[in-house]
Formats: sequence, C-alpha cells, structure tokens
Amino acid sequence: MAAPKLTYKYILAYAAGMTGWSILINIVSVMLIYIYLPPNNAGLHTLIPPVVYLGIFSILALIAAGGRLFDAVTDPLIAWLSDRSENKKGRRVPFMRVGWIPAVIFCMAVFLPLRLSDSHQNVAWLLVTLTLFYLFLTIYFIPYNALMLELAPSGREKVTLSTWLSLAYVSGMVIAAQTPLMASWLEDLFPFNDRIHSFQIAIGILCVVAAVFLYLPVISVNEQSCCPGKPAQVSFRKSLGQTLRNYNFRLFLFADFSYFLAIAIIASGMLYYLRVLLDLEEAMGSKVLGLMIIVSLVFYPLVLYVSKFVQKKILVSSALIFLGIVFLTIFFLGKLPLSPKSQIYIFALLASLPVAILGILPYAIIAEVAQLDSLKTGLRKEGMYFAVRNFFYKLGMTAGIMLFTILTVWGKDPGDDFGIRLNGLVGCAFCVLAGLTFLLFKEKKIQREIKELMGKVPEGY
Repeated sequence: MAAPKLTYKYILAYAAGMTGWSILINIVSVMLIYIYLPPNNAGLHTLIPPVVYLGIFSILALIAAGGRLFDAVTDPLIAWLSDRSENKKGRRVPFMRVGWIPAVIFCMAVFLPLRLSDSHQNVAWLLVTLTLFYLFLTIYFIPYNALMLELAPSGREKVTLSTWLSLAYVSGMVIAAQTPLMASWLEDLFPFNDRIHSFQIAIGILCVVAAVFLYLPVISVNEQSCCPGKPAQVSFRKSLGQTLRNYNFRLFLFADFSYFLAIAIIASGMLYYLRVLLDLEEAMGSKVLGLMIIVSLVFYPLVLYVSKFVQKKILVSSALIFLGIVFLTIFFLGKLPLSPKSQIYIFALLASLPVAILGILPYAIIAEVAQLDSLKTGLRKEGMYFAVRNFFYKLGMTAGIMLFTILTVWGKDPGDDFGIRLNGLVGCAFCVLAGLTFLLFKEKKIQREIKELMGKVPEGY
C-alpha cells in the first residue's frame, strides 16, 4: 500500500512536534551553563563547585559527557524497538505518547537546583534530571523523526517537509531564546528575593508552551492511514551495524555533528558574548538570536530554489565553511571599531545564511540515505538512521557545551575573557573541516540508485 499524498494537515501537525522539541532542547542549550556556572557580573549564584579535573574538565562538562554515554545505548535501542513495533496503533506515535509529558517535567526540573549555592547536591540533582530529560526526549523524538520517510516518500516531498521542519526548529529556537527577555519582564513586574527565580518561572512557562506543540502530532497523525510501513524484523546488532557501515551516512554524521557543535557553542556562549565581551544586557540575546533566525527565513525560498539545480552536498559544504568564517568574528567581539550592538547584530546577520541552508537540507539528505537502504535491503530501519543521527546531534550539542565549559577555564569574566574568545577559533576549525569532508558525499549516486530501485519496490513496502 502506497503512502497517501502529503497534505498540509499532516505537515503542520507533524512539524508542531519539532517546535516543541526545539523549545526544550534549546532552553537547555541556552540556559544550562549560564544558570549553573554564570559570569561574575550576572547577579546569579554559582550552583556547582568550580572544580576542574586534569586542568580542563569541569563538573558540568563531565555530567554532559556522561549523559551522552547513556544516549549511546538508549538512542539506538529506542529506534530498534520502534522499527520492530507491531502495535496496532502504529510503530511511532505510541512511543511519542509515552515520552512527551516526562520530557517537559524533567526539563523544568533541570533548572530547580536543591540549593542556591555551589553544592554537590546540585551536582547529583543535575545528573539525574538531565539524564531523565534526555531519555524521555529520546523516547519521543526518535520515533517522531522516523515518521518523516513515510509521510514524505518522494524526493521533493522530503525537501518540502524538511523545510517545514526547519521552520519549526528555528521557531522553537526563537521561543527558547526569549527566556532572558521574559525573565527581565518578570523582574520588572514582581519583586524576587533571588534573580534565579525569574529565570525559573520563564523556563516553566516556555516548557508548558513546548508541551502543547509536542502533543499536537500525538493526537493528529494517524499512522494506520498515512504510514503503511511494516515492522523491520532484524536484530538490534544487525540493524545498528548496517546503519553505521553506510559510507555516505558516516560522512553526513560528521558534518551534522560539527554543525550542531557550532550551534551549541553559539547558544551556550551568547549570553557570555553579551555580558562579558560586549557589556550588554542578557535580554539582548533574545533579539540577536531572533534576528538571526528571522533573517535566515528570508533565505529559505532562495535555498529551496537553488537546491533544484545545485547538489545539496555543495550547498551544505559551502554553508559549513562560511559558518566557520563567521565564527572567527567571536574572537574579535568588543575589539572592533563599532558599537557593541552593531558587532553582535552583524554576527547574527552573517550567520543567518548558513543557518538557513543547514536547517533545511540535512533532513532531506538523511531521508534519502535511509530510503536507499530500505530499497536495497527490504527492511524499514528509518528509526535506526534517525536514532544514530539524533545521537550524533546530541553528541555535537554536548561537545559544544563541553568545549565551551572547558574553554571557560582560560577566562569567562570581564577583563579575563580569553576562554570565551577561543570559542571562535574552535568553532571555525570544526566547521571548515566538516565542510571539506562532506564534499566526498556521493549524492548523485544515491539519487540514481533510488530512481532505479523505486520501480522494483516489493508489494507492501
């Protein structure tokens, strides 16, 4: 049975889940380090002991690394269970129904430390809540991503749905970026005994908003009618092994990892760039990230048009290299012959084009890779592909957070800011290397083989 035509009903309902996921994940990316390890001019308490191991690893960096080791098991396991599921209500949505509420609750809990001082109790609390947050977000998001290939079977439908997913993701980024601005408004309206409480309330409000978006695809997407894929009867080890042996997929993973590492550095560092390098208020971060995303949306029609004639790998590689060049400007923030606001706005404007390209095309690329694998093997392992991709996404985000926290050892406060500036050099190196590596991706061969095999699809595919 062929999948029905992709309709805007399913596009909007499905994309809503991405917005909710993006809100949660970007709240953690933007606020985690700033809340637990703030600069000394932020008016916030340091919540974890400023202990550094081996000269570079802070406690926060080690917690983040431990979470990724946990994900290395849970991500492919959830994908395998989803791919094999024979639930009458579908392979994906039942998992999403389990994951969305706990993910929201534990996102809130991450920012509710047990003590408002540097304490090992806060370390334990953060380790537990952050791990559970990522676990339940995985239970929701891995099956959610796997729905894409069944909702959008053709190449152009994949690009169309990828565009909407990118819009949804950046919308979530914009909403999450409003946390400092909302906290500032709350401080103007209510007297708080401690400044952290305004941030906690702002985060709680945005988590509730995320919950609404996460729930929409759970109640709107009918897998029985729109997603006819059959369970993949393949062992966990074989499914994971086949996925990781895919040469083009490994190239994609490295490029994707580097992009999200860069995004995590920007998200984690934005409030530091403002407060430490430019002496601006945190609320400016909402405007800066908002400007970057809004301008990137202006480029979306151009990216969609150009992608019809230019290989996606060329666009992605060029975007990564350009983003690396943009990263170099971080090293010079506060030292340029421009006003502080002009410097940060120029940074946002320059980053908007590569963000547009890298927001749209990767979903279409991975969907084509997974589709070719399914056509060759006859096994529907979309969940495993998106699980491995999701693991490398989180690995990239975590690596970005870790690198940022490691670099703060060399200075994170006004007058002692060399560690913050080093972010620019590290981000540049990763982006340029990834851009050059992705040129090896064999996009034309993948598309040619898909076209050839589509005429030989077995009944019930």
